[in-house]
Amino acid sequence: MFHGLIVMPWWGYAIVALVLTHITIASVTIFLHRHQAHRALDLHPVASHFFRGWLWLTTSMVTKEWAAIHRKHHAKVETPEDPHSPQQHGIHKVLWLGVTLYHRESMNAETMTRYGHGTPDDWLERHIYTKRHNLGLFIMLAINLLLFGTTAGMLIWLVQMVWIPFWAAGVINGIGHFWGYRNFEVSDASTNIFPLGILIGGEELHNNHHTFASSAKLSSKWWEFDIGWMYIRLMQAIGLAHVRKIPPALAFDANKENIDLDTVKAVIANRFNVMAQFAREVMRAVHREALRNTDRADRESWTLLKRARRLMVREARLLDKRSNEWLQRALERYQDLRTVYTMKQKLQDIWHRSATTQEYLLRALQDWCHEAEETRIQALHAFARKLRGCTLSRAAA
Repeated sequence: MFHGLIVMPWWGYAIVALVLTHITIASVTIFLHRHQAHRALDLHPVASHFFRGWLWLTTSMVTKEWAAIHRKHHAKVETPEDPHSPQQHGIHKVLWLGVTLYHRESMNAETMTRYGHGTPDDWLERHIYTKRHNLGLFIMLAINLLLFGTTAGMLIWLVQMVWIPFWAAGVINGIGHFWGYRNFEVSDASTNIFPLGILIGGEELHNNHHTFASSAKLSSKWWEFDIGWMYIRLMQAIGLAHVRKIPPALAFDANKENIDLDTVKAVIANRFNVMAQFAREVMRAVHREALRNTDRADRESWTLLKRARRLMVREARLLDKRSNEWLQRALERYQDLRTVYTMKQKLQDIWHRSATTQEYLLRALQDWCHEAEETRIQALHAFARKLRGCTLSRAAA
């Protein structure tokens, strides 16, 4: 049995497999996802050609197909046209057979035409990466066998072959829309699987991504880590990448008291951050006050309030019939909860009408702040005063 040009203990081969698969993960998240699908950054030709070549060797994925399918996922998220929604296909099918859903959608010519624009179309792409997309896998196998021998080389190659189909097509597309925590209440069910985005290159922060899809940075909270963003920053430092967009930051001017068009633009641009702060600073405070005023011996009211906390924050379109019934019971029983929930809906309605005139939006925001300040709820009053000072800003890179 051939032992290969490089002989190592078993743990050495394990490290090699992890390093090789991590390079593939980095290539997917930086090149295919953030660069090609969303145009969140520009890459130097050297970096771009490296990623394309590496993905050809390790995944056989065609850039146009991957970008088109992912763009369609965002455009049709969790509808019957979503290529890989666990809400449509079931979590088990997406998790374990997600790669089959990908291949099926790649055969859809309409998807390729409508969503595949702007991807590479040079000689390499047409004659090598697309026309002979499976050839790279066999070249990678030959390299592994030559370097690491028959047994280790084959095992490392098999790990490489299943890594992206499972972690990207299965875990991110499946669990990332099924289980985890949410920083932002977007209209889809996207979640952050884990706050440390290392194993899957930062793609673990899927709710953050669906909130700010065109951002090159996927982390949002100070305690979240996006290793893909770290690589992008290092590449940017040596001239191999240029970041085009990151999430907006919610900034406030304490001296600003009058709502103007700048305030309106800032609120709409930062609407998800605004609602996240509204949930923390208003809804949580009012909910805690209701709990303090409720007798623990009243188990029915206590249980109702406990469930209401999560349901009040949750995007209304994602509530099932039973959850909506629980929420309505709580709102009917507790007036302050009903008031802040109604104000939440009115605030959301402002940016849902963002296609109307700026003058209308200005009056709507002024009216909302005035109404909030007229209530007897201190947390709501304070938030309205704070919102008056909202200004446009950018998050620090």
